[in-house]
This record gives sequence, structure tokens and C-alpha cells, in this order.
Amino acid sequence: MIQPKKRLVFRRLAAAAALLALSGCAAISALGDASRPLDVYELRPPEAIAPVRRAVPRDVIVELPTTSGALSTDRIMIRPDPLQAQYLPDVRWSEPTPVMVQTLMLRTIEATQAVRYVGRRPLGPGGDYAIVTEVVDFQAELGADGDSAEVRLRIIVRLVREADARIVASRTFVAEALSPSTETRSVIEAFDVASERLLADFAEWIPGVLGAR
Repeated sequence: MIQPKKRLVFRRLAAAAALLALSGCAAISALGDASRPLDVYELRPPEAIAPVRRAVPRDVIVELPTTSGALSTDRIMIRPDPLQAQYLPDVRWSEPTPVMVQTLMLRTIEATQAVRYVGRRPLGPGGDYAIVTEVVDFQAELGADGDSAEVRLRIIVRLVREADARIVASRTFVAEALSPSTETRSVIEAFDVASERLLADFAEWIPGVLGAR
């Protein structure tokens, strides 16, 4: 016959085992959610970028942009209010936002044909100029009606001369685009429109500050 104290011990052990089993199931469920594949989207520079007539013999390095922690991810941000950051479900960018912005800027400069070389790293000991960027806004914001969204992009770009770390030029680029609904495809299309507007402005600005014509 099992004594009362031993029965109590057995009951506690059984309860602990049940809790462990439940927590294990929860962990497996969470792992399954985390490993679920997400649809991937990417943004591209404008196709209609006119090359300059005369390039400059300069090497330009596009450094990885800095940004806030909420944007240092490949998830696509949507803000229900100014103080809250959420992400569109089941989708992501092809690269983390800072890397994607770096790629877009690099491809845009390449399309202008304004410089001898543009890349993420110098070919030799160092480049002539570095483009230092801060991504301030790169998100959709929920409209007051709750059924629409507005994409807001804002990046600060500085052209820095490598020889003496002098800021040669600086400009803040801003672009917005309205999404008539909060459906993923509509929001992504608004990102694409805003991105093209911002990069078109950048494509006009960068050759001039580099001295290309």
C-alpha cells in the first residue's frame, strides 16, 4: 500500500511531466510557425534612368546604411500608429532593409554611368568617395479609415570624401505613395511607387555632386 506522502510525490511528478510535455508541444508549434516559408518581394531601381554624357574617373563606395532596430530586418513594416511597429504577415523583403537600400542605391548609380566604379567595397586600398546613408523611414502607415495605408520613405544621404572624411554634399530624400487597401499586394505596389520616386530624385542628384555631366 502506497503511503499518502508517496502518493503526493507521485502526483507532483506526474503533473511536472505533463507540463513538460505541453511546453514541448508549444515549442514545436512555435518552431513550425517560425520555419513557415514567407513570400518574398524585392524593389528595383527605375528603368528610365538616363546615363550621363561624361563620367568622372572616380571610385564610389556605397556603405551599408544605418537605421533603427525595427527596420534592421527583412520583414515589411506597417505602423498602426506612430508609436507601434508591426510587420505584414507571411511576407518579407528579399534582403534586410539596410542591405536592400544599399543595393538599390548602388544599382541606381550604376545606371547613371557617372563614375568609373561603384561597389560595396573598394577595389584597392580605398575609394575616392563614400556614400553614407541613414534610413529614417521605410514603412507603411495605416490610414485613419483603417482600410488604406500610406508608404513613407525617408533617407539621409551624405557624400563623404575619403581622403579627409569631409562631407561634400548632403540631402534628405523623401517619397510617399498611397495604398488604397491594406492587402499585401497593394501595399507592396505602393512601396514600389515610392521607391521609384525616391531613386529617380537620387539619380538626378548624385551625378551633379560628383561632377559628372
